[in-house]
Amino acid sequence: MAVLADAEIKQALNGLTGWQQSGEAIQRVFEFPDFKLAMQFVNKVADAAEQANHHPDIDIRYNKVTMSLVSHDSGGVTQRDVRMAERINQIAG
Repeated sequence: MAVLADAEIKQALNGLTGWQQSGEAIQRVFEFPDFKLAMQFVNKVADAAEQANHHPDIDIRYNKVTMSLVSHDSGGVTQRDVRMAERINQIAG
């Protein structure tokens, strides 16, 4: 899959609430009232990632979950990452 140019990434991020470019990836930090709700969110994302066969890098710090997306096999952000970010936002509500 083709890597998006910086301008294409910026355009895609305009429609992705909370996401930003971070190096070669896009990422968003989600915050929850407690650890248990954070983990429920992570588990829902894991199910969606398995269905899409596209897995985010996930960092969990108590009630804060950072999701990072990059298509490692393509060497940067692709439409696959944008679609997964949209799905993660839907899960977050």
